[in-house]
Amino acid sequence: MSYVPIPLALMQVGKPLPVDVLSDTGQLLLRKGQAIVSEQHRDKLLDFHASVQEQDGLAWQHAYERMVHALLLQGLDARDVARAPMPDQIGAADYLADTPFSGGWLDLQAALRAVLYQGGLPINPLPRLKAIQDMVLTLVQRDADASLFELFQALADNSLGYCATHALLCAVVCELTAAKLGLPGLQRQPLMAAALTMNMGMAREQDCLARQSTPINDWQRTLVQEHPARSAQLLREWGVRDAQQLDMVRWHHAPEAAEASPANQTSRRLLHLADVFVARTAARRTRPALSPVTAVKSMVLGSGGGDLGLGSAMAQAVGFYPPGSYVKLVNGEIAVAVQRGERANTPWVISMGGNDATPLADYQCKSTAEPRLAISAPVGFEKVKVPLRAEKVRRARERIPRP
Repeated sequence: MSYVPIPLALMQVGKPLPVDVLSDTGQLLLRKGQAIVSEQHRDKLLDFHASVQEQDGLAWQHAYERMVHALLLQGLDARDVARAPMPDQIGAADYLADTPFSGGWLDLQAALRAVLYQGGLPINPLPRLKAIQDMVLTLVQRDADASLFELFQALADNSLGYCATHALLCAVVCELTAAKLGLPGLQRQPLMAAALTMNMGMAREQDCLARQSTPINDWQRTLVQEHPARSAQLLREWGVRDAQQLDMVRWHHAPEAAEASPANQTSRRLLHLADVFVARTAARRTRPALSPVTAVKSMVLGSGGGDLGLGSAMAQAVGFYPPGSYVKLVNGEIAVAVQRGERANTPWVISMGGNDATPLADYQCKSTAEPRLAISAPVGFEKVKVPLRAEKVRRARERIPRP
């Protein structure tokens, strides 16, 4: 029988446990319904390597993921969510946690956030991360434009948290850029894995920083500087042995700081550029977001050496106006990009309304390659007051002529 360790630090004293707790050799320590009675009791369980049967552990992990998602939807501050203990109940549906993901980007976001929030204390994390990574690749290959659209829209929604959205968007940007560059699959797989896990050493704090209204303090600055090494160490403790993934995570803030093979140096720099690009396009309470076109251009123009080619490839892969971002057309209409065009600066868009911001009754996709519909300027998310209807966007995209 297979056993997995439980995150004792996230167990609440006095709350009944929803599973039997055993030692790593199968000795019963606590029956389902019993509770940890004191901190000393917790320490004793730690000495016995408290574990649960694998199926119970996966179900408990899934229950935690659902709880985190529900708390964020209720509007609870991310800092409070990050401190939430493991739930004391597991639903019957939670025992399906080890089946492949069948949902969309927001389901993946909730699952990844829960794993990252637990840091060094997750239950059997590697199978969950592998399932998330497989689903990311499936969704990107199924519809890259829809993937970018949903994730850029989610990036502007503070209620969803930031750390998991950042990780997923970086993974998609890296995958699309790597495909544009023709990088082999053996190089792209660890790149995506690194994008999903590079910030796990400060995942909870990353969500707090995204919503913080005061400047970063000295402790937080040190955390930001040290989190690449911490993330790599946590991955080693989880059992990750892929040297490329560990290398990219360790050096994603300073890709030139240590020697690497040419292939891994390219992957490091690509991950670094994606990390910077996504961070710049996300708003903070202490600063507005940069528009994607501004972030991409600054990345390309500010790059030197090999990064110039990587930045240009990234701009071509996601576009100057990626799906999900907003623009103003030369005719005065505000529009949302929904599909990349033939060139980086000519996406297909849907008008959200005229100069008076009046919602249009029907969504019609238009090509900004036409001079009369050219883009005049990017528009920040915070300036758009017209709500989007995702289903109408999907139906409108289906009417775009295919080459």
